[in-house]
Formats: sequence, C-alpha cells, structure tokens
Amino acid sequence: MDKQQIKLLLVEDEQAFAWVLADTLSDNGFEVRNAYDGEEALQMLHSELPDVMVADIMMPKMDGFTLVRQLRKEGIRTPVLFLSARTDPEDVVKGFELGASDYIRKPFAIKELIVRIRALLGRLQETQIKIQEEKFHIGNFLFDAMAHKLSIQTGESVQEISLPTRESEILALLCRRMGEVVPTASILQDLWGNDDYFCTRSLNVHITRLRKKLAADGRISIDAFRGMGYRLWVQ
Repeated sequence: MDKQQIKLLLVEDEQAFAWVLADTLSDNGFEVRNAYDGEEALQMLHSELPDVMVADIMMPKMDGFTLVRQLRKEGIRTPVLFLSARTDPEDVVKGFELGASDYIRKPFAIKELIVRIRALLGRLQETQIKIQEEKFHIGNFLFDAMAHKLSIQTGESVQEISLPTRESEILALLCRRMGEVVPTASILQDLWGNDDYFCTRSLNVHITRLRKKLAADGRISIDAFRGMGYRLWVQ
C-alpha cells in the first residue's frame, strides 16, 4: 500500500474539524473522502471501498457503533479506526467487539493518527498474506481462513458459520500452532499491535465466542492458561 495513495474514508460530523483533518491527511499522502454521519458513510462504502475508514463514534443519524455493526453484517471488512472523545473503557471494548480494528482518543496528535493508520494497514496486509488459501481441519470442522468460514457436516447437510474478521484471524493463529500455548501478548501484538487492557478484554470476548461456535464438536477445546495464553486442541 506504500506504492500508491491509501484511500481513506473520514467519518466525522464536526465539519470544520473534518476539513482540517482531511487536508492534513491529504498532505501526508492519503486520498481522503469525507462523510458527516453514519448513513452517508454507509452509502459511500456501498459505492466504493476505501482501504481504511476513520470514524467518530458519536454522530447523528447513525453512530459509529451502529455503522460498524451494519458493515460487518453485510460482510464489508474494511478496517475501521475509531476516533473517540469517550473515556469509558467499556466503549472502547464495545468497539473492538463490533469489529473495529483500532481506536484513538480525542484530542490526538496527527502524527500518532497517521502512524496508527499505517500500522493497522501493515498488520492487515501481513495477516492476509499469512492466511491466503489456508484451510484447517479442527475435529469435525473445516476452517477456511481466507473465506472466514467454519463448516461442519450435520446429517446430510453442511452447516456454514461466518466468522468476523478478528475471530477468523485469532482462530487461524491458534490453528497454526495447534496444541501449543500461544502467548496472549503474542496474539495481541500480532493482531492489534497493542497489548493494553482494552485489547486484552476484546481478545477474551472473541475467544468466548469462538468456543461457542466450535461447541458442536465436544472434542474441541480452547484452553486459557492464566498469565500465559491460549491453546487450541482436539481430544
């Protein structure tokens, strides 16, 4: 992505701030489009897919949380970095749970925002290379990491389960090291680029959801080792 401009959709309802931020990002090599509420952003995402979306959480018509929930429901996997003036840790965790990739608190330094965007896209590119055409057998499940799908034979039919991007990334990482304890810090740094409280909480939530989705085969277990990490294995 370094060889061409990064297409960025900026979703911010404070227009004066949005214009200044867009101009600054443009001066730093980004191709920026502006949307001023969640509904407008959703329409723009349907017509053209940016490389990344930077979005405020508190917006009129459709807030950032609702916007990301709708994107993921529609299968749109554009990485999202939230801008947030909120201080409640649960808001940050909720953003990760819905499918956001990163967050930055207002007020912020523009240099930090640019570094975070480039780091986010760099991690995404590395992950996509790793999972290309990867398929894993997990007990009775077949996991297609590229398609973000789990499938299992139930009677005469095949049941398919679509996974959110982050859950798919976590499962692929655990599958590559099946039977090993994968350090929590390693998972967080590889996928989030950060091992702070919010990312740790988000990882715990995703692990819980993966356990529920894999529960159809009782031999499969994702074990947590306190202070160490997680292990995927089949009895």
